[in-house]
Amino acid sequence: MVFVLRLNHRIFRDKRISTHCALVARAFGAEKVFYSGERDKKLEESVKKTANKWGGGFGIEYVRNWKSFVEGFPGKKIHLTMYGIPLPEKIREIRKEKNILVIVGGEKVPSEVYKLSDWNVSITLQPHSEVAALAVFLHEYFQGKEFRKKFKNAKVSVVPQERGKKVLDLGE
Repeated sequence: MVFVLRLNHRIFRDKRISTHCALVARAFGAEKVFYSGERDKKLEESVKKTANKWGGGFGIEYVRNWKSFVEGFPGKKIHLTMYGIPLPEKIREIRKEKNILVIVGGEKVPSEVYKLSDWNVSITLQPHSEVAALAVFLHEYFQGKEFRKKFKNAKVSVVPQERGKKVLDLGE
């Protein structure tokens, strides 16, 4: 199972980024997103509303103490950072793990995150978006299976087409 921890959410500054981290986590196959920093009921409501409409049983949960949460996580921890070992060098090893926590930063990442993580992995060795890094990591971890993922209990579904938008209402 794949879980995501978004570190140090700040309501005023990070509402869109944290929401997008959660949307990417859900769409690409993670089970749940946890977040630390400031508790944000609007963020939680937005993610729950999306999961309810589009299906899949995805969850979001606030954690008051990120460090205790990471220390107690019963699996391997992967921190996405531009300073880590390039993803292609570690992805096969990481894929062997079935219970992982993917940690994405917010404001300045505390040095303890680097020490507590089993892997510090870079998507590139350049500054980049945590949303993009999460998407690339999950795509590589799941080997593109997100393109075929079916979401249970969805109320709507996109019909792929060359032009235009078509969304099926699947009812209640």
